[in-house]
Amino acid sequence: MHLIGNLSIYLALALSIYAFIIFILGIYKQDQRLVDSGKAASLIVFIMASISMLILFTALGTSQLQFEYVSAYTSTDLPILYKLAALWAGNAGSLLLWTFFLTMYTAMVVYSRKMKNNPLTPYVAAIMLANTIFFYLILGFVAKPFVLLDQVPVEGRGLNPMLQDPGMLLHPVTLYLGYVGLAVPFAFAIAALIVKNIDAFWLRMTRRWTIIAWMFLTLGNVIGGYWAYTELGWGGYWAWDPVENASFMPWLTVTAYLHSVMIQERKGMLKIWNISLIILSYALTLFGTFLVRSGVLTSVHAFGDSNLGAYFLIFMALAVIFSLYILMSRYHLLKKDSGQFESFFSKESSFLVNNLILVGATFAVFWGTIFPLVSEAVRGTKVTVGIPFFNTVMSPILLALIFVMAVCPLIAWQRSTAKNLRDNFLIPAILSLVVVGLLAGLGMRAAYPIISFGIISFMLLTHILEFYRGVKARRKVTKEAYPVALYWLMIKNRRRYGGYIVHFGIALMAIGIVGSNFDTETMKTVPKGGTIEIQDYVLTYEYLAQRSEGINDIVFANIRVTKNGKELGYVQPERIFYGSWEEPSTEVAVLGSLREDLYVVLSAWEKDERATFVVKVNPLVKWVWIGSFVLVIGSVFAIWTGKYGNTTPRYTGPQRKVS
Repeated sequence: MHLIGNLSIYLALALSIYAFIIFILGIYKQDQRLVDSGKAASLIVFIMASISMLILFTALGTSQLQFEYVSAYTSTDLPILYKLAALWAGNAGSLLLWTFFLTMYTAMVVYSRKMKNNPLTPYVAAIMLANTIFFYLILGFVAKPFVLLDQVPVEGRGLNPMLQDPGMLLHPVTLYLGYVGLAVPFAFAIAALIVKNIDAFWLRMTRRWTIIAWMFLTLGNVIGGYWAYTELGWGGYWAWDPVENASFMPWLTVTAYLHSVMIQERKGMLKIWNISLIILSYALTLFGTFLVRSGVLTSVHAFGDSNLGAYFLIFMALAVIFSLYILMSRYHLLKKDSGQFESFFSKESSFLVNNLILVGATFAVFWGTIFPLVSEAVRGTKVTVGIPFFNTVMSPILLALIFVMAVCPLIAWQRSTAKNLRDNFLIPAILSLVVVGLLAGLGMRAAYPIISFGIISFMLLTHILEFYRGVKARRKVTKEAYPVALYWLMIKNRRRYGGYIVHFGIALMAIGIVGSNFDTETMKTVPKGGTIEIQDYVLTYEYLAQRSEGINDIVFANIRVTKNGKELGYVQPERIFYGSWEEPSTEVAVLGSLREDLYVVLSAWEKDERATFVVKVNPLVKWVWIGSFVLVIGSVFAIWTGKYGNTTPRYTGPQRKVS
């Protein structure tokens, strides 16, 4: 088995190099036969990657402990799903997964129906293969997944208990699909520059690819947040951990890119900006991989110290230098025929402001993430930037972004008059002020949540107004019933209304994010029968008990919960002690509603059964998860082809004899 595994790795490496060279030769000689040979080789590379994955899955699933990787990350007592999930628990397996996705995307692009007779195809394939070669070099010579042990151990080390969670079955996979997916628009952008095709063709060709990558990045971040909330027991879903930040930064820049491309498509503006954003986004995915695998920063998500970070740093530097060289060499073409902004009060300007806010947020997160490295280099001491820094900086940025999101849908292209602004925004603004007044009337006194919920209301109302006006305009022509008019309005404008649904999702998530900043926490040691009071809740600690599940021992506390004298039921926070792992893990008990979560952690206990609990009341957290579902629904709606959105953009750039 290991021979086939290793052979699949080295054969794929050789074929990747062959395909890369043959594509370059095909482009140079304008020989379609060479390009076709490169395409076939790309497909075989994907098949080899699939074989490698299948073999490692088989070894993990059947506990082939003679493999170093299987022995290091699994044990025979693991449930089969977690045995298979160990594929992304270590460097070698996770990089194999990354490479598999990369080869899959390459094959999909090369053999896409829309890429038929497209002169960009060999260029895009060559760029993606250059990335593939790098990953196969790592798999072949640095992080080898099919190394055999000299002696077969009786039992494996087991999988880190923190990774034995349903969230961990999806979190890395979705995140990698997002990371690797950004290689596609990056390759298209560089290919378009190389062939001097500087119109919006490459943007239109990669629109769905980019939204899919962005959606998976979103899912990866949200699932990771949910896992942290329920598994790590720190009481929150986002701790501004360096590795969390590493996945958040490309999300921010891709979000900016998805908005600014509309300006280029419609007005021919921001050509350099868009290419810079996609280069930056792809570079940030490599930077994130460097952070995770270098061990330069402390994180619960990192793979630990290894020398892999240096390879990724070098590769990232080469990719950025090459990209910037190509960009600068085409600078004069990109500047030519570029449109100009006519007014600050226009949709174009609102998109630009949106982009500046998102890029500013990226820089703030980047600076906070690397500050420990900077401080160590300058002063010799690693100074960590904590949650308060990020919350202080990012809170106003979030509100500014939501305000711009509120303005964008209703403001006019080119120039808005005072009448336009009044007609579009007066009613939503008045209703938002009413919401602010109601919140104040209900007893809310802190300025930040009142202002935040006012801005979020304004954003929701402008979007509802946009839907209403669209339906009204359609009914004027078609005389359809309101639901029918709404249906056809959205179906025929999937991109636009899918984007608005995404905005609704962001608004719901913002409600949760703002609300969760006002959590309440207490930590208390109580005897059996003792009570803990927090806000309107009374928790009565009834008893401590133990049970066994397989080779694991679980200690749990039974707690009765009442609120304002009303019985809410019982919660059972747990501590799990693993038979095959030294460190125990925490299983949080959450009693949730749309209004707030009661969050209980069993922290410690004594021989006399006194127990210490950390209890939190986290307001509105559920809206974060609900908003993320809405966001994904909007993304899928926007990219769904359907009858009205399945057209292939027409290539108008320089012609080539090969495609």
